[in-house]
Amino acid sequence: MNTTDRRSGHRPGSRHLLVAGAGIASLTLAVALKRTHGTALDVTVCDPGLEAGAARHRGRAYAVAAGPRRMFERLDLWPRIEPAAEPMRRLVISDSRVGDPVRPVFLTFGDGSEKESAGEPFAHMVEAEPMVSVLLDAAREAGVRFVTAGIRGAVPGPRANRVSLSDGSTEEPALVVTADGARSALREAAGIGWVGWSYPQSGIVATIRHTRDHEGRAFEHFLPSGPFAILPLKAGGELGHRSSIVWTERSADVPALLGGDAAETLAEIERRFGPELGRIALEHGPSAHPLHLGIARSFRAPRLALLGDAAHVIHPLAGQGLNLGLAGAAALAEAVTGALRLGLDPGADAVLRDYEQARRFDSVAMAAATDGLNRLFSNDSLALRLTRDFGLGLVDRMPGLKRFFIGQASALRGGTPRLLRGEAL
Repeated sequence: MNTTDRRSGHRPGSRHLLVAGAGIASLTLAVALKRTHGTALDVTVCDPGLEAGAARHRGRAYAVAAGPRRMFERLDLWPRIEPAAEPMRRLVISDSRVGDPVRPVFLTFGDGSEKESAGEPFAHMVEAEPMVSVLLDAAREAGVRFVTAGIRGAVPGPRANRVSLSDGSTEEPALVVTADGARSALREAAGIGWVGWSYPQSGIVATIRHTRDHEGRAFEHFLPSGPFAILPLKAGGELGHRSSIVWTERSADVPALLGGDAAETLAEIERRFGPELGRIALEHGPSAHPLHLGIARSFRAPRLALLGDAAHVIHPLAGQGLNLGLAGAAALAEAVTGALRLGLDPGADAVLRDYEQARRFDSVAMAAATDGLNRLFSNDSLALRLTRDFGLGLVDRMPGLKRFFIGQASALRGGTPRLLRGEAL
């Protein structure tokens, strides 16, 4: 990763924005702002892990909803991401135990009854490594400056922040965007509280090869320990077809499930995977990650905005974590652009208040929804199983409700930022 000389050519103050963290949401924000404002705005991305490039994201995949996909199209990024994207045209939801011989289907999206968005896929599965690679290249082409250093501290002033970096240098941006993860040191230094808890669960991710074509179908099997999702990826590999799994399991059981040799691990996956996609093999992983829920008490502080996991972390069962981050990037880009076009300070409190108001309610609502679904489905209670299966069946028989849920998952409801609607900033 080549970095530019941050000591030359950039202007301190209102025409300089600094981003802490080179993740998907923060890189999208940087590209959106630079492509909109060009040389009129300096954008710096700081991340001590930049030298690893996109490779540090290998093995992960994300569901990119229709709204964020439209943002990528507007930014002319989608033609470069699409070769690595697999349309998710159908989602099949079942509820059973691991050993059950039959997995009854209670809810299906994409069967045509909901008429979602003129037939377009409600999401695309995209592997993280090629997506980050596209974003890094696009950011360089747009003129974003990269600094392979972390931020030690940021002191807000009347016109700019005084930012000290881990290499001993300083920056003076009008706004610092904190996208340095769920354990954000900048968020803590700013005194922003965090409300949340750890789940007694871990998320296990892996890339699976299989012999039968998934045909764009995603499967969500709700098991007593948590959901087991099979998500379609681009074809390839020795067996011809590929999927990503996101397997939620009790953390206490993870060492026993993954602690054996490769054959034993694959056998545990096969028990949950089912026979629909034929013979399977491991391509990458598995790796286990403890699961958490958390929401920052505020998405802003003086001259500082929180983005992505620094602002919110949710359960992965709905696959909406990245989409929340991208929605935040779209909203922040819109707020900053509005201020700059009026000749106002993009780090002013009123600008950051607009950003927070645009995103906080949806973020809290999604966190509450995923938490409630996890509690409802991650158990073996007969009474709760009967209740939830009746509810799933009811939704399946009501196209209006299905259209509503598709709209929510696709981020295509009214009131969303312009970029998510495919409109220019």
